[in-house]
Amino acid sequence: MSLLVTGSIGIDCVTTPHGKRENIIGGSAVYFSWAAANFAKVRLVAVVGDDCPKSFDKAFKHPNVDIAGLERRAGSKTFRWSGSYDPTMNEATTTAVVLNVLAEKTPTVPAQFKDSKIVFLAATHPALQMELLAQVKAPKLVVADTRDLWISQYQKELIASLKKVDGLVLNDLEARLMTGEVNLVAAMKQIRKLLKPSGPRMVVLKKGEHGCLTAYGDLLFAMPAYPTEKVIDPTGAGDSFAGGMLGYLAALPKWSPAHVKQAVAAGTVMASFTIQGFSLDGLKKANKAAVAARLTEFKKMLTVGLA
Repeated sequence: MSLLVTGSIGIDCVTTPHGKRENIIGGSAVYFSWAAANFAKVRLVAVVGDDCPKSFDKAFKHPNVDIAGLERRAGSKTFRWSGSYDPTMNEATTTAVVLNVLAEKTPTVPAQFKDSKIVFLAATHPALQMELLAQVKAPKLVVADTRDLWISQYQKELIASLKKVDGLVLNDLEARLMTGEVNLVAAMKQIRKLLKPSGPRMVVLKKGEHGCLTAYGDLLFAMPAYPTEKVIDPTGAGDSFAGGMLGYLAALPKWSPAHVKQAVAAGTVMASFTIQGFSLDGLKKANKAAVAARLTEFKKMLTVGLA
């Protein structure tokens, strides 16, 4: 099933207890694409400025990522983000963000991408998300991401956009901010009511090192994070999770509740690769054999039975 992602491509500066990296490639669309590409082909729709470093070109050459929707906009500058993590590395502290090209017009979806059946709208402004979605014909599953900025400052636009999507991926802090609920199960129940009534109403609440809570239709389940001993850089873990999850679903002709559980496990595994290196260093080690082995190991960890 065809899979399309739209989101940011950025020039990042990241500081963690393991060091600092400047002018490295980042952005939601990049992490999502590389994670999803382990399971299915991905159609990338994004925009960069003419200042985008040539060294980034290698990140766009994954054999399973179609970059026909990547626009290099003359006269514009690429999105930039700088952030740091404390020793727990559970949350990033943004030290600088410059939207640049992300504050401009939405990129155009190429004609050959308009029939995409699964669409992931990464955490850009909700109005921009809807402008892009309007360019796609009859998608089967639309999942969006959001962030605290849109929840706190653009709530009206965000709520309106949720009526047009089937699913939402967000973290626990964002869920509490959106609903005012401390209990995440109660928060999830409220969020599901905001989504498109005719859709499956998928909500995934990410809890960092504590895994995630997922609702899909009548299904509700919790899943732990993959145990990772050495966390280098958590940047992009959430987008890699979404990429693994939707990439897994895109490889299937139809979905059952059991398939959704498998997809969440796949997303969890892809996030575990991302956090083991700066930028794409961890994901570059996630070849099909390594992913399959880690996913098999993770499924064994989740099995509960009598000896």
